[in-house]
Amino acid sequence: MKLQNEIPKSVYDLIGKVQGELPDSSKLAKMFEECIINTIGTTISQKADGTTFVITGDIPAMWLRDSAAQVRPYLLLAAEDPNMEAMIAGLVKRQMNYVLLDPYANAFNEEANGHGHQSDLTAMSPWIWERKYEIDSLAYPIQLSYLLWKNSGCVTQFDETFRNAALEIMKLWRVEQRHETESGYRFQRLDAPLTDTLTREGKGSETAYTGMTWSGFRPSDDCCEYGYLVPSNMFAVVVLRYLEEIAQEIYGDQELAATAQKLGQEINQGIQEHGIYNHPVYGRIYAYETDGLGHYNLMDDANVPSLLSLPYLGYTDENDEVYRNTRRFILSEDNPYYYKGQVAEGIGSPHTPEGYIWHIALSMQGLTSPERSEKERLLRLIQDTDGGTGLTHEAFSVNDATAFTRPWFSWSNMLFSELIMDYCGLRVAK
Repeated sequence: MKLQNEIPKSVYDLIGKVQGELPDSSKLAKMFEECIINTIGTTISQKADGTTFVITGDIPAMWLRDSAAQVRPYLLLAAEDPNMEAMIAGLVKRQMNYVLLDPYANAFNEEANGHGHQSDLTAMSPWIWERKYEIDSLAYPIQLSYLLWKNSGCVTQFDETFRNAALEIMKLWRVEQRHETESGYRFQRLDAPLTDTLTREGKGSETAYTGMTWSGFRPSDDCCEYGYLVPSNMFAVVVLRYLEEIAQEIYGDQELAATAQKLGQEINQGIQEHGIYNHPVYGRIYAYETDGLGHYNLMDDANVPSLLSLPYLGYTDENDEVYRNTRRFILSEDNPYYYKGQVAEGIGSPHTPEGYIWHIALSMQGLTSPERSEKERLLRLIQDTDGGTGLTHEAFSVNDATAFTRPWFSWSNMLFSELIMDYCGLRVAK
């Protein structure tokens, strides 16, 4: 892709540092350079109002989730590069402005131009590209704001807009604890795959109260089979802990802190009581989805938050017995979206064709492995399945890496960059 933005010196310094750690890996070094430059050079636009707009790559809209994940590796530069710090803080500001526009929307336009899925049967507006409600869309901006604080000391993102958006997020999550009786959210997309719409005239499959909060869609933008998406609820628990700390340390607001703490405890109790399944082979494992009515969806999806990503998100660590059991399950063919082929094996998604796996999942497998040799193996696998492009993709065939979806997918490029940085001992502070 043609670069539109000048690449900061701090990025080139990072490239040099990483490449110095990969002297015998010329292709990996080159791919890191291409990926880390591609995102800042082609997807990021800083606006006159001090906010930042970030497109996903080949889709000209900003996803709350993707945009946060796209800039995450740049957090390592924010402490020394004021412009990088301002860019990330500006993204948080825009994200929170969008949340206040509509906390149920997952993707937004750069301006009120009416682009996107305006014919969907839901409360659309010209600002909204897509209004698929996903828990993680609200969790990611809180995570990014917290990590910016912890990595650079920046607190300008914690303004009144942020505080109001945080209150709106918690209000929504509490409403969606009782989706059946309290929620007015509905979503239907006509003449589309069933994964793009919700059943029961847009209400989604039936749920009972568990303490967890309901999600209409997964981070893949596919609809949930059952309304309690366990890894996204786990992510909500993590960011509510962040919010409790922000409320105490930044705002000095004990009421806000107490609200975050109470909601996080309720959701976490729901996870522990309803989100664990006793598997006959693997023992106690985390379910991907449940409904509070006795149904469980045992799988994992390539998109983050995923069950695989729990240590990366900070919900648990690799020593958690239930996580270890879950990891063995989801990295086996007992996970219906784990595929093996002639050139690769890994986790795919119902969002992409059968037999296609995601570079995001391979990167996450490496980021959550304590073994350096496993990280290196996965880095080699990713470099060997770039399809000759020098970049990563959404998904590729396990039998032919040149058969891939989305040639320009910034989130995947940046998670791969983060895995290389992790391998070189460069990690975002949590």
